[in-house]
Amino acid sequence: MSSSRPLDNLNPTIIVPTAPTAGAHLGKASQKTKLERLWHDEDEADEVGGTFDVEDEEREEIDEQEVFDLLRSITDPEHPLTLEQLAVVSASQIKVSNKKGAERVLIEFTPTIPHCSMATLIGLTLRVRLLRALPPRYKVDIRIKEGAHQSENAVNKQLNDKERVHAALENSHLLGVVEGCLATAHKRGGVIGV
Repeated sequence: MSSSRPLDNLNPTIIVPTAPTAGAHLGKASQKTKLERLWHDEDEADEVGGTFDVEDEEREEIDEQEVFDLLRSITDPEHPLTLEQLAVVSASQIKVSNKKGAERVLIEFTPTIPHCSMATLIGLTLRVRLLRALPPRYKVDIRIKEGAHQSENAVNKQLNDKERVHAALENSHLLGVVEGCLATAHKRGGVIGV
C-alpha cells in the first residue's frame, strides 16, 4: 500500500514463500457469529444472544500449518509483499491448542525492524483474518515475538484488548487499510509482488 509518509524499512529482506498446504480447510462460521466474535470473548456471556453454542459447530481440529496458510498471503501495509515474504509470520511462530473447552491460537509475529510503526496494524490485520476464518470456539492471542520490537509490551496490550480492537475497527480509514492488507489473504501462499 502506498502512503505519503516515508517507509520505515526501505529495503526489507524478502524470503521465498513455501508451498501452501494441500487441502487446508477450516469450517465457516455464520456472518452473525463472525461479527459477534470480533467483540466478545468465547468464555463470556453474550448480552444479546447468550453464549456461543460450540456443540452446533463441527468439531474439526486445526493445526499450525492451516493457520499459517490463512496468514501467509496477507499483504504488508507498507510493501507490496506478503507477511511470509517479509518473514513477519511463519509456521514456527504459531501455536494451536485443540483441547476441548480451551481451544487457542497464539501468533507471535516478527516486525521487519525493531521500531516498525506498522506493528499494531499488522497485528490487527492478523486478528481480523483469524476471527473471520476460524471457528468461534478458538481464542486468538496475537503478540510480537519477544525482543523483536522496542514497544512490544504496549503493542501486545493493544492487540489483545477487545475494547481497543473494537474501537480501531470502528475507524473507517483504519478498517479500509486492514481490508486492503487482507485483499490477498485468499491466495494461500501465492506470491505477491516481487
